[in-house]
Amino acid sequence: MFVATVPNRNSPPALLLRESYREGSKVRSRTLANLTHWAPEKIEALRHVLAGGRAALPLGDAFTISRSRPHGHVAAVLGTLRRLGLQKILDPRKSRQRELCVAMIVARLLAPCSKLATSRSLHEQTQQSSLGEALGLERASEDDLYEAMDGLLSRQGRIEQALARRHLAEGALALYDLSSTYFEGRHCPLAQRGYSRDGKSGTLQIVFGLLTNARGCPVAVEVFEGNTADPDTVGSQIRRMRERFHLQRVVLVGDRGVLTSARISEDLKPQGVDWITALRASAIRKLAEGGALQLGLFDARDLAEIHSPDYPGERLIVCRNPLLAAERSRKRQDLLLSTERELDKVVKATSRLRNPLRGRSKIALRVGAVLGRFKMAKHFRLHISEDLFRYERDEAGIAEQAALDGIYVIRTSVAQEVLGAEEAVRAYKSLASIERAFRSLKSVDLKVRPIYHREPDRVRAHVLLCTLAYYVEWHMREALAPILFDDEDKEAGERLRSSVVAPAQRSPQAKEKARQKRTAEDLPVQSFQTLMRDLATIVKNRIEPKGKGLPAFDVITSATPLQKRALELLGVPITL
Repeated sequence: MFVATVPNRNSPPALLLRESYREGSKVRSRTLANLTHWAPEKIEALRHVLAGGRAALPLGDAFTISRSRPHGHVAAVLGTLRRLGLQKILDPRKSRQRELCVAMIVARLLAPCSKLATSRSLHEQTQQSSLGEALGLERASEDDLYEAMDGLLSRQGRIEQALARRHLAEGALALYDLSSTYFEGRHCPLAQRGYSRDGKSGTLQIVFGLLTNARGCPVAVEVFEGNTADPDTVGSQIRRMRERFHLQRVVLVGDRGVLTSARISEDLKPQGVDWITALRASAIRKLAEGGALQLGLFDARDLAEIHSPDYPGERLIVCRNPLLAAERSRKRQDLLLSTERELDKVVKATSRLRNPLRGRSKIALRVGAVLGRFKMAKHFRLHISEDLFRYERDEAGIAEQAALDGIYVIRTSVAQEVLGAEEAVRAYKSLASIERAFRSLKSVDLKVRPIYHREPDRVRAHVLLCTLAYYVEWHMREALAPILFDDEDKEAGERLRSSVVAPAQRSPQAKEKARQKRTAEDLPVQSFQTLMRDLATIVKNRIEPKGKGLPAFDVITSATPLQKRALELLGVPITL
């Protein structure tokens, strides 16, 4: 059989399906069907089949890939969020508002950006991943996201209550610390100038406080004006735990800049809240001068518990870290030398022949700028006159401070039978987990900064979204630890430490991963960021057949062994 093209005068040629046969010695043909009404692609397909009995068209010509959407990282993050039940904590009832909040939380981990950019990444015309399709938000606008943020903030109390029920309990440790982040614009009342932890002292900022459990899992967050002092935020955290979380017994752990003596006497003690914090350097010197702290305590050990009448009913646990002492000594020596180099320039300026520096006030101004830069004024004796400047080190004062290098004092109200000395020190050191949370929130993964919102409630909602995104990331890191550089067996590392004061140790498994750059399953070890980028290479392709009446369908690219292992550890499917 074959397809014949028959001229048809002034009309298009006729396309006929014909069959050849032999009649005696002659070859004849007969028409089986008129194919003139067929589409050209169908005619070509039939010709291919009749010619060789194989596919009518090359496979690449039979289909079109109309769109490819990164999908693997969406499956990992959204699947983890759903496995944790976070969407039900946001709102027990499924709604478009809830899905919009889920989208903003997930998008913060996928590609943190503005709400306008987030809405465009979801839209069906500009999809940058499969997230919009997975949540049915292909037509979400920027205004939809802002409306969802407003609704989310109204439910913050109930969300934090649910998280507290999961991760806090009576008598448990609660870690609390603050950070700041800079602000773009001048129209938000929360944005004020204050102490900047970002090194941007000239910009407006906000302050936000993070409350976590003992392992650093976030439970609650609160936003304050940018000029709020850290200790002034403690009272609101106590009220939150008592009134909102209904916790009557809790041990609040905060650093020396947050849980000050004033806050302990005015907020914690009246409420009957136990605490763990540390003493400032000036208080440590006072203990040494009063005889309560004696350096002979550390002749055979690096930790000792002492008592002082200045802290009635409290425990003081003194620790000495030789490595910390060496580092502080090195840093002090560097600062002293740097200060002397600059002060020598002032000395030369007062004694040069041409245009010498004169006047007590002018000389003092130059000297003050140097001392203010290096913060070393207490270690020098200065002599300034109208035409002369000289200085010398205060060797006695330097030696007095150096004697206390590496010494820090943990201050707590928790009884010995409840928390031993080593456990109290370990609890204070666990504040490092909040520092890791701030690094992730501000710079590494979630990029809470800079903030562009103008309305205070929008700023609060933005910080809440970032905190909820970190909640998902925290659980992802816990699950993915075997294939990350993270230590999955911290207890093994803890057993390697000579004491709780000594530097933290990584487990043998973590050290081997770092050395080999391979896991025990011979997979490449990843950072969290590189693993997310690797998962994003799992793509969902929209396939459209060229034939009429055939529906389009999606095909997800096959996962690599590393990607399969990551999804297994997270306990999420590749399909959503």
